[in-house]
Amino acid sequence: QLQIVESGGGSVQAGGSLKLSCTVHRVFDGSKMGWYRQRPGNECELVAGLNPAGDTYYDTAVKGRFTITLDSAENTVFLQLSNLEPDDTAVYYCGARYPYPLVPRSHPCARDDAWQSHNFWGQGTQVTVSA
Repeated sequence: QLQIVESGGGSVQAGGSLKLSCTVHRVFDGSKMGWYRQRPGNECELVAGLNPAGDTYYDTAVKGRFTITLDSAENTVFLQLSNLEPDDTAVYYCGARYPYPLVPRSHPCARDDAWQSHNFWGQGTQVTVSA
């Protein structure tokens, strides 16, 4: 039951689009979800996030091209990726906050100041963009 299921990754050419989905168990708060990515040879970085007030955050590199949305009824967050570039090639992770005491997990996206105190991530979905 305690799981985060990601889907939607794939291979596209530059300029193409993909839509990633992340469905979480209802113990997680969908309004605090976020999307991360780890590009080859680089550290994990937050690319988009939600907060309970309904505000959105986007990394400068993706602002205007990526859109994060929430389907509250299905406890699912989406990341619409448009006008993709080869530099967007990465493993994309959905992140969430588990609200009860939890043994810290080793994950490339984990950090002390994580968005909305995220401490749980999906398995990752690969996005590959060719020139």
